Amino acid sequence: MPPSADPSGVPLTYRAAGVDIDAGDALVERIKPFAKRTMRPEVLAGIGGFGALFELSRKYREPVLVSGTDGVGTKLKLAFQLDRHDTVGQDLVAMSVNDILVQGAEPLFFLDYFACGRLELGTAAAVIEGIARGCELAGCALIGGETAEMPGMYPDGEYDLAGFAVGAVEKAQIIDGKSIAAGDVVLGLASSGAHSNGYSLIRKVIGRAQVDAAGFAADFHGVSFADAVMAPTRIYVKPLLALMRQLPVKGLAHITGGGLTGNVPRILPEHLTARLAKASWPLPPLFQWLQRQGGIVDAEMHRVFNCGIGMVVVVAPENQAAAIACLETAGEKAWAIGVIGPRAPGEEQTTVA
Repeated sequence: MPPSADPSGVPLTYRAAGVDIDAGDALVERIKPFAKRTMRPEVLAGIGGFGALFELSRKYREPVLVSGTDGVGTKLKLAFQLDRHDTVGQDLVAMSVNDILVQGAEPLFFLDYFACGRLELGTAAAVIEGIARGCELAGCALIGGETAEMPGMYPDGEYDLAGFAVGAVEKAQIIDGKSIAAGDVVLGLASSGAHSNGYSLIRKVIGRAQVDAAGFAADFHGVSFADAVMAPTRIYVKPLLALMRQLPVKGLAHITGGGLTGNVPRILPEHLTARLAKASWPLPPLFQWLQRQGGIVDAEMHRVFNCGIGMVVVVAPENQAAAIACLETAGEKAWAIGVIGPRAPGEEQTTVA
């Protein structure tokens, strides 16, 4: 026997179940101008279809595709708390494009996944406009994505993000760290803040320090504390691609989860170690505050946070000055922060002292 009909006699709709198709359609129309600003000539079909079409440029002789995916993590919890949604989109793009960049790849296109319980048009548009801004900074096309409205999956006002980037590199120009040798120089590029890593600990410190609305609004070294803690992840694509065109780059490490001591070893041959000198670059005020308020020891700081170094570049010593000049011309702040040496038995692959 079929189940009883709704006693009210009112026909059910998707909107009544919590999904607003019209709002989704309105979002697509609203974000099309953002995406249009990111287009590259290789894009044959982008937002609006079932799939995006991208023609691989003929400038590559032996192209290798490089892909990456990531999210923003618990930094989103602060975005919800502060009702600030205009920067996390850039975070999303940065985490993937910086990752594929370290293998020498030029990011070509990006796709996003935005999931929520109830679609709030203004919030979603702010997030995706930030994604488009990140794509512009990276020089890649925002060619598609997915907005999923799933009632009951997320509390009102909350959402989750995932991003997917694809790039290309000439097979002969892949950067894999194999040419790194003892005596090479480690350069560090300044971060814009905590980027998108360590926020579970950051939120714990904020809670311990009892930072309230007035505290988030208070001046913090020339900006509000909220601006400092929510600063979007720096995108290093264009300056580093320019550097790679000018001189040989032996290795690149994006300093994300795992901090300096967890990420630099990923590019080093087993018989080598990176010895970093913490006095060679300034520890930014945000990290000083976190360390002081949280009572965090140096070793923990270096394995959780970037501590002011968002990207590491390894070059031959004779290229150090030219590399720093090239990066600073492109708007980056760079320091020589360490050297590569032979690794003793049992020695860590990266130390900060």
